[in-house]
Amino acid sequence: MEFRLLGAVSVVTGAGEPALGPAKRRSLLAALLLRPNRPVPVEQLTAALWHHEPPPRARSVIQGHVSRLRALLADAHAETYGVELATQGPAYVLRMPETLLDAHRFEELVALARGQRAPAEGVARYEEALALWQGPALTGAYPSPPLQAAAHALEELRLATVESLAAGYACLGEHARAAAVLRAEADAHPLRESLSAALMTALRRAGRRSEALDWFHRTRRLLAEELGVDPGRELADAYASALSGEDGGGDAVRPHGPPAVPLTAYEPSTPQPMAPVDLLPRMPRGFHGRTAELTALSRAAAGEAPVCLVTGPAGVGKTALVVHWAHRNRAGFPDGLLYADLRGFGDTGEPTPLEVLREFLPALGVPPRRIPESVNGASALFRSLAADRRLLVVLDNARGSGQVRGLLPGGARCVTVVTSRNRLRGLIASDAARPVPVDVLEPEDGTALLRAVLGTERVTAEAVAARRLAELCGGLPLALRVAAARLADQPEWSLSAMADELSDESRRLSLLDVEDTGVRAALRLTVRRLPEDAAHHFAHLGRHPGTHVDRYTAAALAGTGPDEADAALDRLAAAHLVTRTAPGLWTLHDLVRLYARGLEAGADTVVRVLDHTVATALAAAGAAEPAAESCFALPADFHAPPAIREFADRAQAMDWYAAERDDLVLAAEAAHGAGLHGRTWRIVLALWPQIVWRVRGGWTPLLETALAATRADGDIRAEARVLALLGWVLTEEGRTREALVRLEAAPALAARAGDPRGEATALVNLSLVQAELGGLDEAAERCAAAARLARTTGDRHTERLALHHLARHRLAAEEWQEAFDAATAALDLEDPRETPSASRVLLCTAAGEALLGRGDEAEGIRRLERAALDAESTGFDEGAVAALGVLLRVSPDVGLRARYDVAKARLTARA
Repeated sequence: MEFRLLGAVSVVTGAGEPALGPAKRRSLLAALLLRPNRPVPVEQLTAALWHHEPPPRARSVIQGHVSRLRALLADAHAETYGVELATQGPAYVLRMPETLLDAHRFEELVALARGQRAPAEGVARYEEALALWQGPALTGAYPSPPLQAAAHALEELRLATVESLAAGYACLGEHARAAAVLRAEADAHPLRESLSAALMTALRRAGRRSEALDWFHRTRRLLAEELGVDPGRELADAYASALSGEDGGGDAVRPHGPPAVPLTAYEPSTPQPMAPVDLLPRMPRGFHGRTAELTALSRAAAGEAPVCLVTGPAGVGKTALVVHWAHRNRAGFPDGLLYADLRGFGDTGEPTPLEVLREFLPALGVPPRRIPESVNGASALFRSLAADRRLLVVLDNARGSGQVRGLLPGGARCVTVVTSRNRLRGLIASDAARPVPVDVLEPEDGTALLRAVLGTERVTAEAVAARRLAELCGGLPLALRVAAARLADQPEWSLSAMADELSDESRRLSLLDVEDTGVRAALRLTVRRLPEDAAHHFAHLGRHPGTHVDRYTAAALAGTGPDEADAALDRLAAAHLVTRTAPGLWTLHDLVRLYARGLEAGADTVVRVLDHTVATALAAAGAAEPAAESCFALPADFHAPPAIREFADRAQAMDWYAAERDDLVLAAEAAHGAGLHGRTWRIVLALWPQIVWRVRGGWTPLLETALAATRADGDIRAEARVLALLGWVLTEEGRTREALVRLEAAPALAARAGDPRGEATALVNLSLVQAELGGLDEAAERCAAAARLARTTGDRHTERLALHHLARHRLAAEEWQEAFDAATAALDLEDPRETPSASRVLLCTAAGEALLGRGDEAEGIRRLERAALDAESTGFDEGAVAALGVLLRVSPDVGLRARYDVAKARLTARA
């Protein structure tokens, strides 16, 4: 009777080779044969039979295969050979004479060859040992990680034996035979440098120097293309010898081969140096996409002793990415793959560096009793063992740089990959770690992940709902997997129904938790590691109604100062709880924001941030329109923010309005929803420079909200101002009848409130809609009345505005002198020492047009040209279009047309 592992897993008897049955049964027999005469626990057998999660009835399946193997052995009269498959507690043991196992005989023959004094005898034993091989080891077994590791270890010993056989041939002077056996293996293993080096030496000694040089260049290209590395010392020495045609130190003949390695070396649980260790977790299921990140990791892993730092928020899939990359690139690390979970963000406590090294060192062949007691000694031993090896070391879930430094291998050909939720800037500074950031998945990749878990048919049937699910999960792989797990557990539940459930923000995080796994659990562990000040700021960020914050907003939320907020935001960014979207701006992932919203924060947090918004918007209005009055007083219970951003000029203020528009709208909506009516209308009114500047920007719904808030707040002054602004916007949108209703009410309300400036503004805006409806005389009367009101209060800004529109109404009625007088009176209110403003450009245009109308063409053209140049120099495209458009009525000049077209194009593009 014979048991075979060196080829197809099989049993050979005198009557032939009985059929073993399915691959799982072969795998069970292989796992038992790899540990003959020793108990193999059911857990190890389970790992050998299933790559991913085992089925619920795995133990029963194993018992069934054991029963059938026992029947097969009984039919072959195995007991007469001393073979018995027995149960021993929670394990099975295959008792047998080890001489019946081909792998054991192979080991014995290699040991005999090593002990021979005569090279010819050694060669004979090596040939006899290699003749036992009938194909790749463990053929027909299930390719689980433990069995793959064992097969790889056996293959490594076979290759080492081939190299020893070739060295024996060399001792006998049979260099051609040495080259022949090495060539076959080097063709099959082109990246194994020791084989290529031995082949080059054999070819050179056989007088085939050019072939040796060709083989070197072929191998060098392959190493560069496949692994991105240069040839190692052994191969380089062989190349140098081939170039010189002389023997070198790298050509020393090794006739007796490697030392004998016991069969236990093939077991993945106790690897020896000859069997490369593989401590990686199993290949992640459902992994999809991440092409850019995988490429970035490969680039970061190039060069000498690289340390790759893979960072990203909790649940983004850092471990899955690294483990997938490691499995895909395992060929580049022939000396082993080490992995340790540093549990930097777990509930179970972090392992000490010494505990990690006590896992790594035995995997590299160090007996436990020889491991130093001190962490420094163990670390030094680890570095010395790694110095000449090509290892991959994965340090997962590191909390800080100090956790990692003592575990770095340091070998020039070793690659270390660290994952962390923190940015670990200290590791970048001290060890030149190369960051590889990992962000959330795009909707397409998120949908593909759902397909991998739920099946293509189910996801394709509800493609729109699947994409919506991916978006509601924010592209976070952990959230997607939890959602998929819920759907897999309830096959009758549609993806649409799940998406509808997740749409409810109050329940979303609960739905994305299963047992002790989920988004909330992952974020809780991250937040728990934060310093107290950073945790305080994080809890308050959840109350922010907008999508992003700056240092001033964060300070207002937390009740701190901008410097403290800046430091906290930097710490939160390092922990991937906030993301820097632009210099000085941060945002939270949707699910992170929901988690932060559930943390404890002060009751006045929302009011504080709304008052900060009011104060900042007022400061922007003051910078944008310095001549205008403040449009409202602050409420009596106003919370003055510790600091707000400053605006140097109009351009800065208008840029801020444009960038913050969405968040300002959200702030107004949040105030309205909370019943804080006084804050609602104040935020909206403080936007008036932006509303005026971009009047067709869809402001009506927001202004209607503000109008409702003024009425709920009982503030008729504010109501009149909002009505005047809303009426003007409606006029510009062409909704004149609706505008007229609002604007007719505004002046009387302002008069009742004792607000002459507001009344004057309302009259001006009312004149615009009256002019639209054809009442030019009535419109002119409203503007004249507005100018008189503004003059009595010393409001030069509103008086100038009223006179400007009075001039426009007179121009429309072709009353040229009256138009010129109104424009001139308005220009007299301008300060000529100031930089040309938009109002001056428009007034000069009106005056120039009036001059043309009354026949003074030369002076009219001069003023219009001045207005156009001022507008172009300040980027006021609307003014340039107005002035140049009037000029083109009297002059077909090509240059004027070109300038007009440029300004018009810019204006159209911006709109």
